[in-house]
Amino acid sequence: MKSFSKKFSANRAWMFGVLLVVVMGYSHEGWSQRNLGLEIRPGVNFPTTDLNSVTTLNTGFGIEGVISYNFVSQFGIYAGWSWNRFPSDESFVGPNIDFEETGYTYGIQYFIPFGATESALYFRAGGLWNHIEMETSSGDIARDTGHGFGWQVEAGLSLPISERWFIRPNVRYRSLSRDFPAGPTTFEANLNYISVGLGIGFGL
Repeated sequence: MKSFSKKFSANRAWMFGVLLVVVMGYSHEGWSQRNLGLEIRPGVNFPTTDLNSVTTLNTGFGIEGVISYNFVSQFGIYAGWSWNRFPSDESFVGPNIDFEETGYTYGIQYFIPFGATESALYFRAGGLWNHIEMETSSGDIARDTGHGFGWQVEAGLSLPISERWFIRPNVRYRSLSRDFPAGPTTFEANLNYISVGLGIGFGL
């Protein structure tokens, strides 16, 4: 988890931005608890393809922080930062290598209410600005693809558990294609996976 600590520290500016939005949410009377939401989402990730022709990924895990804002009760936008790790028994550089995907998410969201409470079926679709790092067993970063664009789609349930707190069981599909530099050549990396998670959130 050595590299995770480094990444968390490197993203303090993003966390400060979230804190700033929270403060604004309390001070700006136009933002109600139904409009602004903060969410933490741990999840389990199931690769649907090999990373490349010589690298097979095992089941991974990760966590994401999301902030969302609805312009109206059913439609809005979201943005966040995520970290996902995928172990590999064999790779194009040797055995026991971990691959980490980190970066930013953004997109639109749509809610379909049902029942007498504020429960809803929701959908999200958007982009990624992520990179993939190759980490050795000692925690050192061996190679980095650099950031690039990807995409994701997500569906789930938004279920209130109190006046402000909610949970969001969900499933998503992500796709990111990047290249690892290797001297004068490159190795392709196609990260495609299904992620099952549970978001725990707070409305402002």
